[in-house]
Amino acid sequence: MPFESVNSKVVRARVSPQAPVLARRGAMLGYSGRISFRPVRGQGRGVGGFVGAALSGESNPMMATEGQGEVLYGYKGLHTTVLDLDGSAPLVCEADRLLAHDATLQTSVQFLGSGGLRQAVSGAMTGQGLFTTNVHGRGAVALLSHGGAFPLQLNGTTVGVDPQAYVGHVGQVKVDLAAKVGLRDVVGRGSGEAFQLRLSGSGTVYVQASETKF
Repeated sequence: MPFESVNSKVVRARVSPQAPVLARRGAMLGYSGRISFRPVRGQGRGVGGFVGAALSGESNPMMATEGQGEVLYGYKGLHTTVLDLDGSAPLVCEADRLLAHDATLQTSVQFLGSGGLRQAVSGAMTGQGLFTTNVHGRGAVALLSHGGAFPLQLNGTTVGVDPQAYVGHVGQVKVDLAAKVGLRDVVGRGSGEAFQLRLSGSGTVYVQASETKF
């Protein structure tokens, strides 16, 4: 794996001519070797150019890191989690969760509203947005989270997750919104858990150790 965790908030990436890296602009902390950086517009498909981000709202300023050497990445003191995708299923997350990833990985934007009005309302109510990003292929990804992220394994089971704590998932996972809003929630005496994401299927769900909005 070309990515390794230096500590809970810093990732080291090994860059080579065969293995360039895409990273969030402003995330470079330091580097060694013959390294160059260039801006990449939006979020899309590899170093060759990002597609459709301006329409989706999933656009984050990114930079391509090329050459030969090592680069340290971190962003605003947020915690980082390194995943190694094997190509069998995409990583699904919001674009602003992406700290860095192998440039060979492909990204695409998914419109959550395609499932109808309920899905569109779900995105608006949870703060997760109407769009999300799918990261496809084989390679390493570094994700950002508040307080660190931990995995929940799904094996044909269903789990409930606070929408603000959800980081992303890998595998054949279905995501739905469960709303339990009663009179006590309206007047401010409820549990504070009126909305939950319900995730079912087979795969891994990543949850951050905080309900802080990202």
